[in-house]
Amino acid sequence: MEMHEIRYDSAVPVEGYGPGFFRIDGRVIKGAMIATSERAQGWAGLDDPSPLEALAGQVDVVFLGMGGDIAHAPAALRARLEDLGLGVEVMSSPAACRTYNVLLSEGRRVALAALPV
Repeated sequence: MEMHEIRYDSAVPVEGYGPGFFRIDGRVIKGAMIATSERAQGWAGLDDPSPLEALAGQVDVVFLGMGGDIAHAPAALRARLEDLGLGVEVMSSPAACRTYNVLLSEGRRVALAALPV
């Protein structure tokens, strides 16, 4: 198997995560967060859809990390984001972070909205 170094250019990958936090671009974000190729910020969580809605037209897919275990996204939230033209992929937060980083390295228009583990 041939290994290749992942390069992100100026994009902002997830560097790590742990109980209650994410590390992105050298800084720690406590609690839930949203990340795009340009920035990462804290997020109030599933009850705060407006930052996700603002991603319409900027990204094609939002990876929704539901914490340590996979869970269903609230149906109304998922429907609203899909109505705005956003793909929504729901998974555990660790899987969402990994998937986000891989597709980010490929230059894809993706975002990550994740609840902490």
